[in-house]
Amino acid sequence: QVQLVESGGGLVQPGGSLRLSCAASGSIFSINAMGWFRQAPGKQRELVATISSGGSTNYADSVKGRFTISRDNAKNTVYLQMNSLKPDDTAVYYCNAEIRRRRYSVKDQTYWGQGTQVTVSS
Repeated sequence: QVQLVESGGGLVQPGGSLRLSCAASGSIFSINAMGWFRQAPGKQRELVATISSGGSTNYADSVKGRFTISRDNAKNTVYLQMNSLKPDDTAVYYCNAEIRRRRYSVKDQTYWGQGTQVTVSS
């Protein structure tokens, strides 16, 4: 079994910062890409940032220059540093990971965390 557990969410004032963490655990052979998504009430889940196994990153235009995604492969953990937070950043943030479960597996499986609430008050 594989689990992703997020932490670090909370309530913050506009302009503030939060650092989210997501640790993968369980039966894992290797982890390919990892990322962060978010979903506000009544809206579609949207991509926030991704990071490849080699460290290449991609960001949504709305967070470029404010958010930074990083990973610690030794800890199977992905981070999201969020600075200059805005009310529009309020959402449940989910981490995900493309995980190879077994050495002989051909296709990675995608796993999701349960989400952590980020609220930016106005």
